[in-house]
Amino acid sequence: MRRRPPPAVAWDFVRYAAVWEDADVLCRALAPAAAGGRVLSVASAGDNALALLTLDPAEVVAVDLNPAQLACLELRIAAYRALDHAPLLAFLGVTESTGREAVYHSLRGALSTEARAFWDGSMDAVRGGIVHAGRFERYLRAFRTRVLPLVQPRARIASVRRPRTVEERAAFYDGEWDNWRWRLMFRLFFSRAVMGRAGRDPAFFAHVGGGVAGQILSRTRRAIVDLPAESNPYLAYVITGTYPPDALPRWLRPEHHDAIRARLDRVRLVRGAVEDAVGPFDAFNLSDVFEYMDAAQHERCYGELVDRANPGARLAYWNLLAPRACPPSLAGRARPLPELSRALHRDDRAWFYGAFHVDEVLA
Repeated sequence: MRRRPPPAVAWDFVRYAAVWEDADVLCRALAPAAAGGRVLSVASAGDNALALLTLDPAEVVAVDLNPAQLACLELRIAAYRALDHAPLLAFLGVTESTGREAVYHSLRGALSTEARAFWDGSMDAVRGGIVHAGRFERYLRAFRTRVLPLVQPRARIASVRRPRTVEERAAFYDGEWDNWRWRLMFRLFFSRAVMGRAGRDPAFFAHVGGGVAGQILSRTRRAIVDLPAESNPYLAYVITGTYPPDALPRWLRPEHHDAIRARLDRVRLVRGAVEDAVGPFDAFNLSDVFEYMDAAQHERCYGELVDRANPGARLAYWNLLAPRACPPSLAGRARPLPELSRALHRDDRAWFYGAFHVDEVLA
């Protein structure tokens, strides 16, 4: 596999210890094409690559340029294979545990040489729970522990996830939560400068125009008002620092545990760029990979992915801050599914994305 030259960022540490994309929306988008087929997935931390196993595909090829991200998925697979549901949650860091290091040593023999070397050198991350071990998760921890208490009373923070009707959620947000301190601190903490320095790499904003914090702030009202807060795993993590039992992401829900465990051998890890994976594929989880490309790179990459697609294949991908869609030059080879895309985006609990796209490859 040839590799697309990576952007000017480091690839030797975990950027994302969890996947911040709604796996339920993703699985609804890809289900018709993924069942029994080959799925190409951006690996990231591995959450959604594992969630895609609930669709009963023949294979999930998880691809990432960053070997540290592949090590996250590899350790998840080893843990999933060896541990029942409750011990799995404890080892990962979802629930409390003082025995993670001992569990890791029972799992390390199942890891590749590269993943074993990475985690052997990252024992603090293992002891703290690997779902918290990313740069972005540390950034969110700083927001939760240092910033949010300065702008909201603790009782109000604790009440965000209380079950409410839509009308009650709107009254809570507009009447209690959305004060001037919240708006000011949000715009500072989630600015391009601060997020680039402490959360995402500055290079990831290369193709983003306009303000960053203002766009995310306007979407955050939707997370608290339009979507049920009590069952949202992404909001729960931001507010509580973990996934409560009533807000587990798809890959960690007990009803999916046995199916995922039984299909772990169908996951194949590949280091490289998504457009270089050997096809053909029936479904594509592309995360927000087009966000980091200029228009010409996006068009070229999209075309190479279509080259690796079977007729009827589906491509699913998010836009965070840079608008990317099916290139007009490829309209004869793939078509957007706008009604489905809009409906899924309305249900997307990862509220900070500006759009979700589902496209279909033509015969």
